[in-house]
Amino acid sequence: MIGGVLNLDQLFTAINETIYMTLVSLVLATILGLLIGILLYCTQTGGLFQNKIINRVIDVIINVLRAIPFIILLIILIPFTKLIVGTMLGATAALPSLVFAAAPFYARMCIIAFQDVNKGTIEASKAMGASNWQIIRKVLLPEALPSLISGITVTGISLISYTAMAGAIGAGGLGNLAYLYGFARRNELILYTSTIIIIIIVFVIQWFGDAIVKRIDKR
Repeated sequence: MIGGVLNLDQLFTAINETIYMTLVSLVLATILGLLIGILLYCTQTGGLFQNKIINRVIDVIINVLRAIPFIILLIILIPFTKLIVGTMLGATAALPSLVFAAAPFYARMCIIAFQDVNKGTIEASKAMGASNWQIIRKVLLPEALPSLISGITVTGISLISYTAMAGAIGAGGLGNLAYLYGFARRNELILYTSTIIIIIIVFVIQWFGDAIVKRIDKR
């Protein structure tokens, strides 16, 4: 039998904080990750703007950021977070760490999507006189769009787990509710309710992303 008391106002506040952290960081990480992904793809050997030095430097930075466990990244970025946000507590304070963690991840997803674009289509566009920027806007991005959307879905789901970890050290949200008011105070009702809602949010994101991909994928 699950015991404990559930404060609905507290629960709804936690849900709103989790959704806020996830959506804001997802938008920022998608924009930043897409730009980094395009830059990496275009500067690689044989790319539209081939530059081995830039490509290598960015590649190393992304690998380093992806190698750092998120909980450690949170701690490392505390001075930076306090500088731009003014505090290390609360949902907004978690955004820099969430973006730093998700953007490199999504950039890699973008590279995979771009690599799947038919090279013949790009070469044909070059032959017809399209500029490199036109190829990016009218060939590369449209052709890779279904995979890019799938990447956003996967990144969004990853961010849900990141927000839960951030919540455990004071960022708020369902993670904070589950740990501080559920686990630490042995309130099983809060613990399991928070977990179930997190699972529901993940399923909603997955369903929404899959629906968009099915609608736009003409392959």
